[in-house]
Amino acid sequence: MAVWAFALRNLLMASRNVFFVFELAFWPVVGVLSIGLLTRFLELSRETTSFVLLGTIALSTVQVCQLDVSYAVLYDTWSKSMKHQFLAPIGVRHLTLGAWSVGILRGLVVFALLAGLAAWAFGFDVRQAGPAPLAVFLAGCFLTALIVGVLVCVLIMLFGTRAEASAWATVNLVLVLAGIYYPIAILPPWAAALAAAIPLTYFLDAYRSHYGFASEFTSPVATGLLLSALYVVAGHWALVAAIRRTRRSGLLLKMSE
Repeated sequence: MAVWAFALRNLLMASRNVFFVFELAFWPVVGVLSIGLLTRFLELSRETTSFVLLGTIALSTVQVCQLDVSYAVLYDTWSKSMKHQFLAPIGVRHLTLGAWSVGILRGLVVFALLAGLAAWAFGFDVRQAGPAPLAVFLAGCFLTALIVGVLVCVLIMLFGTRAEASAWATVNLVLVLAGIYYPIAILPPWAAALAAAIPLTYFLDAYRSHYGFASEFTSPVATGLLLSALYVVAGHWALVAAIRRTRRSGLLLKMSE
């Protein structure tokens, strides 16, 4: 019930947000159209176009889902009600999983919208690999969104409103390293090492292998799932520790009225 309560709260808050349509449709559609038209201008092959468009669709899907997880803390920061939330008999998992469930719902809507647009405008079929690989790929996108969203929540709890920008900056940094537009083999060694620590890197690699690209990793799906599980556990532990520190430092009261 606690998870459902936070899911309902996020859903209601999102539906009242004047920028809801922009987050859900406008910016993702603009992103796919602009990248798709660029592939036409550069006269990229069908395979290379699928490589780039798949990364673009993953980018928007992760961004939308991650924002909902970040909103779990941001809504209370903006409304100055942080202390009231943590007076309730809830656990951190209720907060994050409730917000994540709404993020998954919104992410699926964005994914379906962009997949249809890519098929209609550029002839790219995101379902080509089949239902099972597609389900694993989506799971990888949503797990990455959960991890990044929890990290943003940790930063906000530690640094207050100064860390608000991380809700938009962190996910873009992570996705650039994950190789949404290019294979990570072209990155400098230090950046490639960072990319190898990001779960989405492996899920993108595994799914692109169904479009004629050789996999850069051994057992990418298993590696991605293992990294995701480790990061989810570590992220929730860090969030619990950040909340305790915020209570001791008095920052929790400063973010409340």
